[in-house]
Amino acid sequence: MHDDLDRKIIHGLYCAPRTSFRRLGEVIGVSEQTVARRYNALRRDGVLRVVGLSSPTAHGRADWIARLRCRPDAAGPVADSLARRPEVGYASVASGGSEIICTIRSTAGTGRDDVLLRQLPKATSILDMNVDLLIHPFTAPGTAGWAGGKRSLTDDQVRQLTEQRPAPTGPPPAPTDEDRPLFEALAQDGRASHTHLAQATGWSAARVARRLEALEATGTLTYGIDILTERLGYELNAILWLQVDLPELHRIGEELARHDECAFVSATSGRHNLMAVVICEDTPAFYHYLSGRLAGIEGLRGYEISVRARRLKQSVSLIHHGRLVHPALG
Repeated sequence: MHDDLDRKIIHGLYCAPRTSFRRLGEVIGVSEQTVARRYNALRRDGVLRVVGLSSPTAHGRADWIARLRCRPDAAGPVADSLARRPEVGYASVASGGSEIICTIRSTAGTGRDDVLLRQLPKATSILDMNVDLLIHPFTAPGTAGWAGGKRSLTDDQVRQLTEQRPAPTGPPPAPTDEDRPLFEALAQDGRASHTHLAQATGWSAARVARRLEALEATGTLTYGIDILTERLGYELNAILWLQVDLPELHRIGEELARHDECAFVSATSGRHNLMAVVICEDTPAFYHYLSGRLAGIEGLRGYEISVRARRLKQSVSLIHHGRLVHPALG
């Protein structure tokens, strides 16, 4: 079982994905060697992956959330097939075994030009589908996702890790063709050393460092942190589909993003205009969250719950034999 130090390291990587082990150790209060050993164990065991990604907005693309109702005998094969498609991010089968939930990266706007979104309604195994645009993600200060059930670092530690991070000043430009080997290497390991990235690109290490800094500053290069939450002792994963009054949408979205149980919160274009991915240790903890913090939010008009039964893909990593792996290895 992983402990609080692992969670602090994960939280630190959410705040600063490429920070050095030395810097992370200084902030947490342990040695550089301890951080390196713990991180390498998490990565080797398939519990954690840090990956570099090209921002979808740099390509004029957006994320859609799809709920597919399938014949029970076909849900597994359909979900496995979807998870292996590069434009599909998160993918899981909900409890009951006939609902697949996944994110699809497609053209912003109607999404009608996307091949997958055209093909899905024609599949005989899919009985019904609903696809909504993820309009606006809400992120709590000091984190970019779920960091082990609680924000293990103090506000001051978060500030130390993020104070020199540049804030993009405009829409991110698309990467160039020359950047392709760099992004391919970062998709394998977002924390790859400058030396390794220099070998992958044929550039000098100094040029790699300059290009990384420029891509991060414009927002063209972002980072994803994939973790297997159940390996950290958090077994229950559910998506809440919420209905809120439009004037309350932003307030409630920001409030949910501050909840330790919420891994991801976004406004959507659907009848349920807010969704939240909730992660808890077990069913009693989930009920405590629903009847406590969630019930205390004013302005909720209705909700549905999809409890995950089987997860196939987390952001960009496949789940293979209980480990996070690069899609090419799954």
